[in-house]
Amino acid sequence: MDQGLLQDDKENENRSYTLIGDVEDNQLGMFDKPLPCCGCGLGWFSFLFGFVFPLMWYYATILYFGKYYHKDPRERSGLAANAVAALICTIAVLITVAIIYL
Repeated sequence: MDQGLLQDDKENENRSYTLIGDVEDNQLGMFDKPLPCCGCGLGWFSFLFGFVFPLMWYYATILYFGKYYHKDPRERSGLAANAVAALICTIAVLITVAIIYL
């Protein structure tokens, strides 16, 4: 190990440290509250529920393109996943319809 680090550690042994944040100051930040829909957020809830009811993917895609995630940035990834799932679902339906009718 570096001897400079060991000496620095010995110098700090007798110093007192101050607490940066007060424990009693428990003011919650804007994004400290839990997300809606069982804590996973509207985007991921819609993504999971979309496998049962695919129209939820399209609903969440509309929210994504309507910039709903500006209210809470933690929703962005879930809503983006819905947009991708809606795109894949649409392509699968179009290919299926094309095979059946052509």
